[in-house]
Amino acid sequence: MEELRDKLIKTFLLIGLIFISGVAGYVIIEKWSVFDALYMTVITLASVGYGETHELSTAGRAFTMLLIIVGMGSFVYAISMVTALFIEGELKGYLRRKKMIAKIDRLNSHYIICGAGNVGRHVIDELHKTKRQFVVIEKEDAMIEKMPFKDATLYLQGDASEDEVLIKAGIKRAAGLICALPNDKDNLFIVITAKSLNPAIRIVCRANDDDSIAKLRKAGADSIVSANAIGGLRMASEMIRPKVVTFLDKMLRSQDKSLRVEEIAITPDSTLIGKTVKAADITDSTGLLVIAAHNVRTDEYKYNLKSAYAFENDDVLITIGNATQIEDFKKKFNIK
Repeated sequence: MEELRDKLIKTFLLIGLIFISGVAGYVIIEKWSVFDALYMTVITLASVGYGETHELSTAGRAFTMLLIIVGMGSFVYAISMVTALFIEGELKGYLRRKKMIAKIDRLNSHYIICGAGNVGRHVIDELHKTKRQFVVIEKEDAMIEKMPFKDATLYLQGDASEDEVLIKAGIKRAAGLICALPNDKDNLFIVITAKSLNPAIRIVCRANDDDSIAKLRKAGADSIVSANAIGGLRMASEMIRPKVVTFLDKMLRSQDKSLRVEEIAITPDSTLIGKTVKAADITDSTGLLVIAAHNVRTDEYKYNLKSAYAFENDDVLITIGNATQIEDFKKKFNIK
């Protein structure tokens, strides 16, 4: 956006400078009035073929020839520049970015993804499939072009470590931020910047080097994902529990159902509070499977909930289901 604005400003400044130079030249060389000088400049640059306003001196004619050469060249450049903006679609891109910024300004409790590289693309894919609101910050054009669901994704092109970019992405209204850049130092700087702008925001950060984990946690990252640890665990799981890994892969990669293990916090005004598992009839009525309940007050997890278990205000339910089933569940029991 800034690049387009700069091109347009430079083009109009060039044209304005030529007109000012023409007027000043005739006033200084021929001693004409400003209006006569302006009139002569306009008809000279426009090449309309009118006669001279006053008889020109030799110096005046030389200046006129120079004005025609420089002026016509500048006009051709300006026209080609404006034409290129339309042909290359830059104006269209500018309008699209303005529209995206307006949409980002309306977001609340959304997520911000810093980096759309190999890791970031998987994060984008997951948040899109689970119908979350999010904004992507990416510096490189090539990475933006490779983003999944690019046309349906809100994004900003810029440096995620800069205050201005994070503020444009709605950092002060966001629920969480994911640092997915390949360089641990860049992620560390983003964590520090984000926490200074919104101390309450939850930050999940990627770590390539195990030595960086302590630094990221000290800087304010709430959760750190080690690429080495995840890769090692996956390889071990493939060896000793292949059926479980296959089941999870099919559940996560299914294009039709997009089943996920999700957490749902019961809000104070929910109609689920006080109801038993049997009375709520969650699975049959919504298709959602509740596999555990975490009580925030006692910090206890309860698995394989019995039919007599009554849901409490402090419960966070661990469930398995797709996005539609989760939405149906929330609507049925008034959970916001």
